[in-house]
Amino acid sequence: MEPSTQYVPEIKLAAAPSQNRMNRAENKEQLKYGEELIRNTAHYIGFKGTEKQITNGLNCQNCHLDGGQKPWGNNYLSVAANYPQIRKRSGKETDVYGRINGCLQRSLNGSPLDSTVKEMKAMAAYILWLGQDVPKGKKAKGSKIYPLAFLDRAADPIAGKPIYESKCASCHQSSGEGFLTPDGRAFTYPPLWGPLSYNDGAGLYRISKFAGYIKMNMPFGVSHKNPQLSDEEAWDLAAYVDSMPRPEKDKTNDWPNIADKPIDHPFGPFADPFPKSQHKYGPFKPIQNWYETQKTK
Repeated sequence: MEPSTQYVPEIKLAAAPSQNRMNRAENKEQLKYGEELIRNTAHYIGFKGTEKQITNGLNCQNCHLDGGQKPWGNNYLSVAANYPQIRKRSGKETDVYGRINGCLQRSLNGSPLDSTVKEMKAMAAYILWLGQDVPKGKKAKGSKIYPLAFLDRAADPIAGKPIYESKCASCHQSSGEGFLTPDGRAFTYPPLWGPLSYNDGAGLYRISKFAGYIKMNMPFGVSHKNPQLSDEEAWDLAAYVDSMPRPEKDKTNDWPNIADKPIDHPFGPFADPFPKSQHKYGPFKPIQNWYETQKTK
């Protein structure tokens, strides 16, 4: 299948502040430690962490690429401008510490850190520093994950399996368990499913998020300027990976207003008449159209 032409438009994407600016910052040592923690989280707070043992061994930058700086790599550039904010998933106001703890408990399937802990303060300082140039309430161009257009069909995990085997297994293994570093403390390539991967409450368990993420960043080394996967391949690959077993998160208190749930959040109850399977794999356009129709009534 030929790569899709639905690439990111040629717009100037926001960039992180330079290393020289960090070196001139009064709290440069804290910022450098924060960046180190984002890049090598498992070394410090993974299952064999030197400071704490509270996560599954993934690094924050497994989901937030290049230390949270890469365009369309789920970067952090819009965080400072938009937090604190009321998060619909919790129904409560969340600050940057709460946002980090959400990732620690979901993507890293671990335990939260107190806001007074050195590691938490350093990560928060670094993340906020990255977004210092973005005006309050605005979104940096190319931040977070590229919003991939919905397919006219359901994403197909069966079709995604051979794509995984040809494009992904060399790094993440056919078993999905990734490759540990020689010291056994972290992963050179992270597990995509199984007990040490992200749990089913993580953002990337929504296949729209995972599809947009892998479209612009995978196989490892590609970017929005040279994607290798077509849109359909990205959707099917996301469906395959997110169909595999992984830890379960208690989601009882998520989305207190069920009408706020993203349409690809595959856990009921739902405010619409569509089945769980369609919320998981699609097609999503009929669900989207249903909600649009409700707004006009």
